[in-house]
Amino acid sequence: MMTGILRRFAAGAALFLSASLGAIAPASANESNPDFERSFDRAFGTEMRAPRDYSPQYDTPVERNIAALADGSNGRIGVYALDLSTGMEVSVLGDQRFPMASTSKIAIAATYLAGVDQGRWTLQTEWPLLWPLRSKAFSSARAPVKAGKYMSAYELIDLMITRSSNPATDALLAAVGGPQAVNDWARSVGMTEFTLTRDIATLVRDDGEFDPAMHVDVRDSASPRTMGYLLAGIYNGHWLSASSRNVILSAMERCITGKRRIPAQMPDYVTVGHKTGSLNNTSSDIGFLTMPDGRTIVVAIYVTGQGSKRQREARIATIARGVLDNMAYAQRDNRGWTSAPHRSAP
Repeated sequence: MMTGILRRFAAGAALFLSASLGAIAPASANESNPDFERSFDRAFGTEMRAPRDYSPQYDTPVERNIAALADGSNGRIGVYALDLSTGMEVSVLGDQRFPMASTSKIAIAATYLAGVDQGRWTLQTEWPLLWPLRSKAFSSARAPVKAGKYMSAYELIDLMITRSSNPATDALLAAVGGPQAVNDWARSVGMTEFTLTRDIATLVRDDGEFDPAMHVDVRDSASPRTMGYLLAGIYNGHWLSASSRNVILSAMERCITGKRRIPAQMPDYVTVGHKTGSLNNTSSDIGFLTMPDGRTIVVAIYVTGQGSKRQREARIATIARGVLDNMAYAQRDNRGWTSAPHRSAP
């Protein structure tokens, strides 16, 4: 093997030497010599070509319209939307990691409910609220907390989704075994681009270490596609019983946070179920848009930068409405969308 490599190197060196001695016809700096390039490729097994274009390519008018709404010139914006009836999907930076913030609470709730379905605990089992204690940022691996009032798991799930309660979330997160238990459940259902690293008390205390508009931190992050996959799997009943599925969907429909986000520009005939997330320089919202005929679109929108929280929320609202307007009545395009359940892992 080494002899072959040396021979190829010697052949390539001979080509360069012959070119420098004029054996190959001279060419200007702006011209190429096809014979020389072919000889170079044969010697080194390479392919001479123009630089590749790695800019995003959007194949349909729908994708191009959503991409225009999600222009990230003032901060990264990730969007993933999936029509559960047709399989049509739209992705703008859909495979890039974004801070989950409180959108991770859907996965935490699903992990607990999977345990209910397995008989490990019940919705009536009581767990204490976990309230954060004052501590300096980054002063410990985990922020200190104290136990508070005991509440049923059903009440905790309702609080963590409808009001985004952090003490309720950390109560259930501790009950299931911490972030790694959620990661294990996520992997078991095919969520590859998902990482929960810290409890909510620690996440909030240490917020601001990086600017998510400029820096991708894989801790406590997921891709919009993965979060859309999570919602699709819950809605389609792939991983939870009907009763457990309904606990999450009902709470999402009663969410009172983020009124300026996905619900802001929705027409009255669309039923919205969603879960918001907010941290330093990032705002997000994931949810369902259900039409009167039952057709449902899942959408995950993650916005960074934009100058202010109000501006980020406005972008979320505009993008969500754009998803509805562009996808709700769009016909299947020539890529062959199917009506089969969305099963492929992100």
